[in-house]
Amino acid sequence: MSEVASDYFALLQLDLQLQIARQTVTTQQDSLRLTQLRLDHGVATKLDVLQSQQVLDSANAEIPDFERQIAQLEDSISILLGNYPEGVPRGRPLIEQKLPPEVPPGLPSSLIERRPDIRQAEQVLVAANAEIGVAKAQFFPQISLTGSTGGIFGRSSAFSSLMSSQAGFWTYGAGLSQPIFTGGALRGNLKLAKSQFEQALLAYRQTIQRAFGDVSDAIIGYQKFHEVRVRQEQTVADLQESVRLSNMRYSGGITTYLEVLDGQRSLFAADLTLAQARGNEFQSLVQLYRALGGGWQQ
Repeated sequence: MSEVASDYFALLQLDLQLQIARQTVTTQQDSLRLTQLRLDHGVATKLDVLQSQQVLDSANAEIPDFERQIAQLEDSISILLGNYPEGVPRGRPLIEQKLPPEVPPGLPSSLIERRPDIRQAEQVLVAANAEIGVAKAQFFPQISLTGSTGGIFGRSSAFSSLMSSQAGFWTYGAGLSQPIFTGGALRGNLKLAKSQFEQALLAYRQTIQRAFGDVSDAIIGYQKFHEVRVRQEQTVADLQESVRLSNMRYSGGITTYLEVLDGQRSLFAADLTLAQARGNEFQSLVQLYRALGGGWQQ
């Protein structure tokens, strides 16, 4: 579930980046036409036209790579869902996806008990503990307390001789065999079972420690990626205003077209970075979901 969600949010991020690249291409095509028109009227220079073309070319070059990544990620998601490679239907775009405002306080640590790695380590520990019981039980003779006639076996001479015997094996009747003393082998088996239990206990504790570390990392990541996204939004807003003012200055003959182009390049890169920051924020939420072994009630 986490892998599907992670890939899907990555797909929505690429969709957004592709949309930004295409919008930039459209904007730069209009800008190039206007610059060419100004050149035709002797207002702009050939260098202005070439520089405008460079920004357009840069945006155009990003589109095929985004399209490649989208197609390959769709294939990956399709296979995860048990399908052959095909397109993946979309829901809301990334900028319309809802995020919880914050991780609620007081999340109980019992949530991580749902994690499959902890469940596995716990069951290995339970099994190792049971082996100690089995090893101890082997010291006690496994015999029937009642004979074939239903009487109490303890009153028979065979039972009495069994209890007083110091030999290795005793047999009574068809297929009845039980080791009593095997040269310390049973004690060795018990020591082995105890050591295996101790190893399982250590592995269980380490699994829990790793789980708490995963949760801590995920919570920190979710909080910090949120801060990055908010600050990047401010960066984009500042660059949008800068580009607007640069266009006004250029139209008024106060500055060169290079200032406008530098602003446009910076805005294009910042928009792509913001899309990635949005994607990282959702990815960190998926990591928190995975670390907790599932979601939580708000």
